[in-house]
Amino acid sequence: MQTGKIGVTTENIFPIIKKFLYSDHEIFLRELISNAVDATQKLNAMATAGEFKGETGDVTIRVETDRKKKTIKVSDKGIGMTREELDKYLNQIAFSSANDFLDKYKDKANSIIGHFGLGFYSAFMVSDKVEVVTKSWQEDAPAVKWTCDGTPEFTIDEVQKTERGTDVILHIDKDSKDFLEENKIEQLLKKYCKFLPVEIAFGKEQEWKDGKYIDTGKDKIINNTKPAWTLKPSDLKEEDYSNFYRELYPMGDDPLFNIHLNVDYPFKLTGILYFPKIKNNIEIQKNKIQLYCNQVFVTDSVEGIVPEFLTLLHGVIDSPDIPLNVSRSYLQSDSNVKKISGHITKKVADRLSEIFRKNRTKFEKKWDSLKLFIDYGMITEEKFYEKATKFALLKNTDDKYFTFEEYENLIKENQTDKNKTLIYLYSTNKTDQFTYIEKAKNKGYDVLQMDGQLDIHLINHLETKFKDSRFVRVDSDVIENLIQKEEVRESKLTDEQKEDMKGVFSLKGKSGEMYNVVIEALDENEVPVQITQSEFMRRMKDMSQLGGGMNFYGELPDSYNLVVNPNHNLIVKISDDLKTSVGGKLSENSKELKRLKEELDFMEKEHKKKKEDEISQAEKDDLDKLKKEIQETENKRKQILETFGQENKTVKQLTDLALLANNMLKGEDLSTFVKRSIDLL
Repeated sequence: MQTGKIGVTTENIFPIIKKFLYSDHEIFLRELISNAVDATQKLNAMATAGEFKGETGDVTIRVETDRKKKTIKVSDKGIGMTREELDKYLNQIAFSSANDFLDKYKDKANSIIGHFGLGFYSAFMVSDKVEVVTKSWQEDAPAVKWTCDGTPEFTIDEVQKTERGTDVILHIDKDSKDFLEENKIEQLLKKYCKFLPVEIAFGKEQEWKDGKYIDTGKDKIINNTKPAWTLKPSDLKEEDYSNFYRELYPMGDDPLFNIHLNVDYPFKLTGILYFPKIKNNIEIQKNKIQLYCNQVFVTDSVEGIVPEFLTLLHGVIDSPDIPLNVSRSYLQSDSNVKKISGHITKKVADRLSEIFRKNRTKFEKKWDSLKLFIDYGMITEEKFYEKATKFALLKNTDDKYFTFEEYENLIKENQTDKNKTLIYLYSTNKTDQFTYIEKAKNKGYDVLQMDGQLDIHLINHLETKFKDSRFVRVDSDVIENLIQKEEVRESKLTDEQKEDMKGVFSLKGKSGEMYNVVIEALDENEVPVQITQSEFMRRMKDMSQLGGGMNFYGELPDSYNLVVNPNHNLIVKISDDLKTSVGGKLSENSKELKRLKEELDFMEKEHKKKKEDEISQAEKDDLDKLKKEIQETENKRKQILETFGQENKTVKQLTDLALLANNMLKGEDLSTFVKRSIDLL
């Protein structure tokens, strides 16, 4: 029997392994299975090369649990180890730099693994004793058993073992007894080992018989040794890709498209990525790409490893150039990972471009599901944007699709304003903004449908890309002002009458919203009153709701324009009714206001002739008194106009119609409107 100490110069190796080697203790199973796969593949390689001349036979890796003995055993029939190899691989941990590795890496737990090959020692995270029984493929080599109880002390004995290969037996400690549950082990095997290239058996297949499940005696193989991404694209049919997707995501909807990655230079990369049917909640869709290293599962949290927008894709990426056991920050800074990330972006863009070119009709049918993904990519990745401009689509309110270039050619003649700016009109809700869309169409304008989750961000982004162009929501102003031309329309009302209409149509929001009355000379056939919302203010508020760094705007009350058309006959009639009803009061008010303002003008001119210290306090008091009288007189006029507006059924009806057109008339106000409408009939 050989005894000795494991080749490290510190007593602290095992506490470090238990606490810091991996953040998740369950990883031990992946490491042991990976070692077993390596041993098996080495044997197969030697057999292929003619070095091993015997029969490889059944090389299934077997995992067994024993709750009574509190053990987990991982067995392979691979290359095995001689006593010398066992001593080298298990006892001389990181012999290249053993003396200083703890000081250097104790604060960088994940880095230990990548640098020193300590995967096997992850077994001690869950065990208080580990045994390794192994027999080399070399015929004359005796079987040996290595035992260690979690201290640097170990023993090696010769034992009886007839079959080639290695058994690793873990004696599970009291804190890790949940790993003795069969369901737990099966769950971990399916998570980490589902696609390993050597068959892994755990338990027996069962069948339902006589009212219960019974073992069939047939091994339950938990992995698919030849997953679709490891095969040549030419050997796969569309059905194979669909079946593999269901294998990855049993509960998922069928994907839209797929991309088969197969790269040998300048790095090795295989995989299959799927375009899922993306719902409106981006967060739900993330963490769906599974990252593998030589078919060993690494992570499904790939943010930072692939571009942000690619996290919306589903599927598998496998590359031996991605280190298996390193931290996320290391992956994000690794040059190979960056190259892989850039290549995947290019492949995704090329695949979308290919589908668009070959079958545009099919592409358009699936655009609504692809849109969120492509918008996200264009906003966040410049290189993707450059390629996407060839296949990204704009959809109008008639459900017709256009490339960026096609749409520009469609609207540039009719939708260029007097300042040579191309105006892209858009709607965020075809139903709510129907009236405004119809007005735009009657003008010969086209309106885009921009109701997607990221469209506000996309609009802002496109405005920085499109030359001399601006996006304007179709309800942000009256139709004549959306795309301003040279024409100027006269008003049927005088300036004083228009000013009075502002007071008549004064509107106060019950929920804190603010209304600014604007008199806009429109065609006499245009509606008498309508409501618009400033493009700038509305967009800033939308951005604040989407977390666009505009929180200040999000706290402001909603602000709208109540636009009154002085050329409509109903507005002209209201102006006439105003004169008939309270014209005398308004005339007296105008005269009094005129007198006071003339007096104020005279006093201010007199004060300007004097220096500040030459003006007496009495004169200053008279000036303040006069300003106060003017304010009171203006308030009286405002009160006269507001009272008239509140009592005039036509004013109320027109205002409510404008609110109703914007889906802003609700509750008691809507009920009152209905009753008033019946009375007016």
